[in-house]
Amino acid sequence: MAAKDRLIAIKEKLRADNKVVVTELSNQFQVTEETIRRDLDKLENEGFLTRTFGGAVLNETSQREGVHFYQRAAIHLAEKKKMAESFSEILSTKMTIAADASSTVMEALKLLRDSSEITVLTTSTEVFRELAHSNINVISTGGTFNKSSLSLRGQIAKDNIKKYHVDILLISCKGVDLEKGVTDSNEGEAIVKKVMVGQASEVALFADHHKLNKTAFTHLLDLKEIDYLVTDQKPDDEWVRFCEENHIRLVY
Repeated sequence: MAAKDRLIAIKEKLRADNKVVVTELSNQFQVTEETIRRDLDKLENEGFLTRTFGGAVLNETSQREGVHFYQRAAIHLAEKKKMAESFSEILSTKMTIAADASSTVMEALKLLRDSSEITVLTTSTEVFRELAHSNINVISTGGTFNKSSLSLRGQIAKDNIKKYHVDILLISCKGVDLEKGVTDSNEGEAIVKKVMVGQASEVALFADHHKLNKTAFTHLLDLKEIDYLVTDQKPDDEWVRFCEENHIRLVY
């Protein structure tokens, strides 16, 4: 079995059992335990699993792939609310806002002041329910509807986004790494988010401490492209120093 096929098989086993054991995988694939350890190291670097003594367990974020928006919205809700509150003062100065369809960004949108002078451009369909009774102007990107994430994507979304320019983009992700940058799990949504980045004067990345030093499937953007890193608690000194050196405003 080729290495790439073995990695796919390990992922499938993790999704089914939530954990794997090195010795069992070694016997199953007829390779050395050292080979399996290297496979698990690679998957850990991708943010798919966490190594344990003698094996690995499926990461919480990987378990949530494909989980409906409303289920994800309840996960780490306290952290999401904390990030939204810490950024609310900065966001109150912005008149035109782009927003992805993440449950994290949704918490920030809920705190917008009720003003007809504010316009939100978004790939989220849930926004219409949340802001239905507000005076805020909401513009949908249009596009292909994803029933699980309650998001819009595809060429129509990309084309419509390019018609607008906004003061700030609010975006979330699945992982943030000092070397590998900002990564996400869904390539289709990542492509749309990249277009949104190009139409914004500033970019605010929302990532709680669980996502720091993690890497997901597809590259979203380089850290140098963001202006704000919004998290729920003070990160370690390496992150603080990196943000200072790269003129990224750290908000927590």
